Amino acid sequence: MKITVQSIHFNADKGLLEFIQKKADKLETFFDNIINGQVYLKLEKVEDEANKITEIKLQLPGNQIFAKEQCKTFEEATDLAVESLRKQIERHKKRNEIAAQVVKKVVLASTEEEI
Repeated sequence: MKITVQSIHFNADKGLLEFIQKKADKLETFFDNIINGQVYLKLEKVEDEANKITEIKLQLPGNQIFAKEQCKTFEEATDLAVESLRKQIERHKKRNEIAAQVVKKVVLASTEEEI
């Protein structure tokens, strides 16, 4: 999956970028039709230690999902955001399966009426 990472107001090191790509690639084990992804890394100017924000946006066929997490480290925020996206992907897959079943029933019912 193609991931674009943008670090806002700082330069992310190579290790962090590899970590994000590795975590994002794991999402493909749950849904292999992910078109692309965008990751935004931000440093918030607050006195709290949890000032690192990771936002991840994934483009799926016919849908877009988003997760935003704020933690002490970008790695921790990325982990939480990826877990949130995994849950959203599972819901997306279930909705698509239900919709496919409904369409199948409608098609079968209409073909039976024609016979």
